[in-house]
Amino acid sequence: MAAQPKRNSERQSDSGILAKFTSSAIVSLGKQAANDAAFVSKKLLCSTGKAAWIAGTTFLILFVPLIIEMDREQQFNELELQQATLLGAPPTGPSHK
Repeated sequence: MAAQPKRNSERQSDSGILAKFTSSAIVSLGKQAANDAAFVSKKLLCSTGKAAWIAGTTFLILFVPLIIEMDREQQFNELELQQATLLGAPPTGPSHK
């Protein structure tokens, strides 16, 4: 059984209901709220990305060299302790500056 095409008057009433619905105040408020939420989300995402960039570059510039230097000093202290042990000196704890 094939679907019968709607009559002209039925099409007009359907488009009238749809037009009334899309132009209602609730729908326009919903669209405005969705646009506002998208705008805020975009701004938040951009500012979060900028903050992550600043934090990452600050970490690389300030803390990575510090970590490398602390590791180098620890290796140097272990080497001194090992040499002192080989030479027969009594082992001492790590020296503090």
